[in-house]
Amino acid sequence: MDRTMTPDFGEFAAARGQHLIRTAFLLTGGDAHLAEDLTQEALGKLYGKWRRVARLDNPAGYAHTVLVNTFLSHRRRRSSTEHVTDTFAESPATDPDPSLRLTLLRALGELGAQDRAVLVLRFWEDRSVEETAHTLHLSASAVRSRSARALTRLRAVLGADLDDLARS
Repeated sequence: MDRTMTPDFGEFAAARGQHLIRTAFLLTGGDAHLAEDLTQEALGKLYGKWRRVARLDNPAGYAHTVLVNTFLSHRRRRSSTEHVTDTFAESPATDPDPSLRLTLLRALGELGAQDRAVLVLRFWEDRSVEETAHTLHLSASAVRSRSARALTRLRAVLGADLDDLARS
């Protein structure tokens, strides 16, 4: 097996890396370090298959599928001893409303891993029900019902904050 990095993979990783990290950040409920670790692990998996992946119609979509599956695998591992905290990386916030972002991240962090993955793919990544179902290996009806239940739970977690957030 040729161990030299093809320029195509390097370009792909440079172009899509930040987007993958942002998605992983949402999946992990705001854990920037775990998001970077999961992204690095997903890119490592992609590198091993890059010749085949590069020929796909949508390598970025495949990369997101690998990232989500890496996240779900991480959550299933019993040996994982990391815990989500409310401490974030020391980077300046550029959001016009950081309190909204923190409130939503806290609420997402209280959802189960699969529900969080469904919401992130459906609403952050703006994927269709069918794409989300394919990525998560679920049926389309399971994605719809998980979305509905997760949104209901998210609204319950946000509680009184939801009205304040809607007015902002």
